[in-house]
Amino acid sequence: MAFGRKRKVVPFRSAGELDAMAAAGAVVGAALVAVRNAAGPGVSTLELDRVAEAVIRDAGAVPSFLGYHGFTGSICSSVNDRVVHGIPSADEVLAAGDLVSIDCGAVLDGWHGDSAWTFAVGDIIEADAMLSEATRLSMEAGIAAMLPGNRLTDVSHAIESGTHAAEKAHGRKYGIVDGYGGHGIGREMHMDPFLANEGAPGKGPELVVGSTLAIEPMLTLGTYDTDILEDGWTVVTTDGSRSAHWEHTVAVTEDGPRILTLRP
Repeated sequence: MAFGRKRKVVPFRSAGELDAMAAAGAVVGAALVAVRNAAGPGVSTLELDRVAEAVIRDAGAVPSFLGYHGFTGSICSSVNDRVVHGIPSADEVLAAGDLVSIDCGAVLDGWHGDSAWTFAVGDIIEADAMLSEATRLSMEAGIAAMLPGNRLTDVSHAIESGTHAAEKAHGRKYGIVDGYGGHGIGREMHMDPFLANEGAPGKGPELVVGSTLAIEPMLTLGTYDTDILEDGWTVVTTDGSRSAHWEHTVAVTEDGPRILTLRP
């Protein structure tokens, strides 16, 4: 009797479990909207953090970032040249023209939601607005590839292709941040597999109905190289160029991709 190798799949959840993840994701979405509404010139990123934590706890959920490997915030607040993992601080005060990326996670009834978006404080220059738009479009291209039968790197390739399509439309180049990407998610925030934001298609585990991934492209106006600041968390562009970050938690369903971190 011949036994074939068991095919590797991206971990999957039942329909009921996806609904539970969507409930956690809705809390994250509400927190992000509240943060954006609270953001403005003169507001500190620590104040934004407190807004997010209040929304999460009022919903009966717990901030998944707080205490994660010692992280001190309920959000990551990454302003301008900070790519990801910025620590909220009373000393970091927003100003008009800032480009702000907020990443937020919540756990509700044991299930995680993880989402990020980038927005402007007041009026920003066109290049910054286009950078955020390009990052959002790259994420949406990745989401569209969350289909049964696709492989993990089909999603990576779709994200990269979305970036190149935005470059063509915008008439400029973007840096695809090296070494960072999306991930599996479920009863833990960060699970295998790692999802790169670029690469050749057709490789890695297979997507099946119920597979869940956090899809999160990060683009810059310049380099793809980054450094980590002395705080051990904050990732910055090495050339000081501005960066944007968009993320949704997404499930594969028979009816197409399902975003589990919808915003109100």
